[in-house]
Amino acid sequence: MTGAGADQGALTLCAAMLCAGAAVWLLAGRDRELRRVRLLFADGGPVEPAGPDPVRRLSETAAWLRERWRVGYGGRMGRELLCLPVGCVIALLGASVLPLLGAVVATPFVGRWLRSRRRERDRVRRAAGVIDLCATVAGELRAGRHPGEALLAVDPGHLRERWGLVTAAARFGGEVPDALRRVARLPGAEGLTGVAACWQVAVDEGAGLAAGLDRVAAALRAERDQRDGLDAKLAGAKATAVALAVLPVVGLVLGGLLGSNPLHELLHTPAGLSCLLVGGLLEWAGLVWTGRMVRAAREPGRPVADER
Repeated sequence: MTGAGADQGALTLCAAMLCAGAAVWLLAGRDRELRRVRLLFADGGPVEPAGPDPVRRLSETAAWLRERWRVGYGGRMGRELLCLPVGCVIALLGASVLPLLGAVVATPFVGRWLRSRRRERDRVRRAAGVIDLCATVAGELRAGRHPGEALLAVDPGHLRERWGLVTAAARFGGEVPDALRRVARLPGAEGLTGVAACWQVAVDEGAGLAAGLDRVAAALRAERDQRDGLDAKLAGAKATAVALAVLPVVGLVLGGLLGSNPLHELLHTPAGLSCLLVGGLLEWAGLVWTGRMVRAAREPGRPVADER
């Protein structure tokens, strides 16, 4: 009973700390708005009250943390924060603070994984945007437009992040190939290097720009189709790894439905804690190993074995 009471007290303390952190986080935004209003209506007087103010210092610290969060995460509250309520639920079900501590530790790693997936999606969209750009500019050129006008008439789509450099160069007579190469530094936009080369050749030697863009688009489509085929072959291995990773959770759920209370055994006995630690390490190692194999198989230039 004493251990259970201590666990409940620890859970209550952790929940109170989370609520206090959220309150300070919100207070920081409110305090910033209040300072802005005071600055507008100060009329030359002091903006902040004199003397130490612990609440103000706490809100300033929270505002600094918010700014760091904005710089590091783009101002978005990532989905990785869902680990915290899940950890709280498991901690309440198992009457232990360990799941909550594990959720806090896992949050940055889950956020890193989600950001890598978002970068991969952005890369795929930019690659598709380069192909569409080549086809659209080639169509505009065949319709009789000047190369600069054709470049200004297209919609950059997912290349919009740095496309202002290209439009400025095309509008004011700048070096369009150099601007295209700078945009090509974005992940997934490497195909713009070929567009810049075609543009350079067309300007220097008078070659057909539309035909060159068609060849670049065809090469990029072939590369995309090859990568899609490789992803389809690797989908089975990734699905198997995910299924094996989820099996322990399924076992815990089934054990709970049968009335054996596996969470209590895992979180409150030495053997259970040992199994939890070793199993977690093996789970992590398996996922990392599978991820490395998938990334190695997707390296450019690596031959892909045909399925038998």
